[in-house]
Order: sequence, then structure tokens, then C-alpha cells
Amino acid sequence: MIVSVLGAGAWGTAMAIRLAAAAEVRLWTRSPPHADAMRAERVNSRYLPGQVLPASLAPSADLDAALRGSDWLIAAVPSNGFRALLQTLCERGVQTPLIWLCKGFESGTRKLPHEVLQAVWPEHPPAGVLSGPSFALEVARGLPAALTVASHDAEFARHAAQALHDPRLRLYASTDVVGVELGGAVKNVIAIAAGISDGLGFGFNARAALVTRGIAELSRLGLHLGGRPETFMGLSGMGDMILTCTGDLSRNRQLGLRLAAGETLEGALNALGHVAEGATTALELAALAESLQADMPIAQAVAAILRGDLPPREAVAGLLARDLRDEAS
Repeated sequence: MIVSVLGAGAWGTAMAIRLAAAAEVRLWTRSPPHADAMRAERVNSRYLPGQVLPASLAPSADLDAALRGSDWLIAAVPSNGFRALLQTLCERGVQTPLIWLCKGFESGTRKLPHEVLQAVWPEHPPAGVLSGPSFALEVARGLPAALTVASHDAEFARHAAQALHDPRLRLYASTDVVGVELGGAVKNVIAIAAGISDGLGFGFNARAALVTRGIAELSRLGLHLGGRPETFMGLSGMGDMILTCTGDLSRNRQLGLRLAAGETLEGALNALGHVAEGATTALELAALAESLQADMPIAQAVAAILRGDLPPREAVAGLLARDLRDEAS
């Protein structure tokens, strides 16, 4: 089996390393110097330092070479780079099955990845999303994890889960593409809130409340958009949110911690050195929730902080001062 991973950030590199245990893997980056460095050093020192690239993994900046003869394509670019990659693949007439890893909304359009795919490439090959609780470093190290593959085609989702599974990377199939994508998007925003809460010293009780109410916000929006309740309680919903809100490997949680310490958004993002998808997703999510009249106060508070409208402590105070209500409402 030949797998082409398109995007050599931390998550793309981790998946490439994991899949290389049972397949020939090509890891494509748009930067020739980046590809040269990975080939020479056998490590992606820029995004995933310390994790050796297996001999069966071939870094390259030649997209045509990466695509040639491939059995599977895995798009591992940020959400805002997904459209450009799809346009390139469509122009080349690619018909290789496609799985995407990006989590979040496209800036400006508020589209989820599957909506971008349909808009750019109506006659696309079989495709689906892979998401769930998974830090790149742990996946690259071969530590156990479980993820969900979702596609509108149930048979394809099952086939992808079987083809790409690993003894330490268990994959489950789903047809709830909207629910799985929303889980991956919303959890990043709630993780920023959890980081802010922890950074302000509000403790474990407050973090647990944020995670729980974050799942409620995810479910509220997800049901509005056609997702299924069981998805929000599953790996790509509750599972991913718990991990991202509590684990210190989470870039979005780290962003929240830095904002609570008084750093500017620009300074915090520069210090992280990696894309924190929640920073752009929060603004799109807040606008979407407002347009749909979906009650998402945590997401709205995070967006206000990122826009510079409210200091973190005032935003938290605003959440605590909201009118009392029934938990299920």
C-alpha cells in the first residue's frame, strides 16, 4: 500500500510515521528546503523534533511524484489551506481516495472541510474525515490512540478504517461527517477557554465545568446543523474535547495559558510557532452561532478575548454572571 500524506506539519508527520509501519509513505511539503532537511536529517525538526522518520517514509516537495501510484491521499494541511490543495488535486484529475485531517472552519466562508470539498470538487473521489483525541507526538511515538473516520458513504468509511488502522491506532467508522468535523473544530475553542481558566488560577472545578458546558455548546450547534447526539459523546466529540482541554501538548490550551498571562494574541501565536486552529475557528464559530441564534457563550467569550474586546478575567466574570437556567436547556 502506498499512502501520500500531503502536508508536513506535526500532525501530518505523525500520521506518516505511524502509517509507515505497514505501508510505503510519501510525505509532501510545499517547501523544497524543508523536504531536503527531512531527507538529510531523517527528522522533521521544524514541527516534530526528536521523532525519527522511518526508512519507508519519503519526504518530497514534488507533488506529482508524491501522488503517482498512490492508493490513499491524506490531506494534512490547515483548514485555510484545504481549498488550495483541493483545487490543485482537482486540476490534476486525481481520483485517489482522500482523507482529511484538518479541524476547523475556513476563514471568511464559515465552511467546514466537507463543504469546501463539495464546492471546489463536486466530482471528487471517495472521501472522508479522520478526527479524534490524538496528540501528534504520542501518535508518532506509537502510543495507543483511537480515532473516527467519517464519510457520507458508510462502506467507504469502513474500508478506510480497515485500511489505515494500526495495532496502536484503532479506527472506528461513522457516517456523521458534520458531527465529527464540528467536534474537531469546537474543541479547539473550548481548549483556549480552559487554558485561560487554568492560567488565571481558577482550578480544576472550573476546568471541568468549562469542558462539560463546552460539550453542551458543541451538541447545541451540532444538532442545529444535522449532527448526531452520539457523535458528540464519542471520540471526536467528548473524547477530543477532554484531551485538548486538559493535555499540555495542546497548542490551543497553551494559547489560552499565554493569553491569561497577559501576552498579546500575536505574541502568543509567534511563541507557539505552530498553527493553533482555535484562534481562527473561534471568530468563525462565534459568527456562525450568532447567525443561527445558537447559544454558545463560551465560544462567544473566547472570540471577544481574541478580538481584544474583553480582557480574559472580565470575559470569565461575564460567563459567571449569566442568568441562571436549567442544565438541559
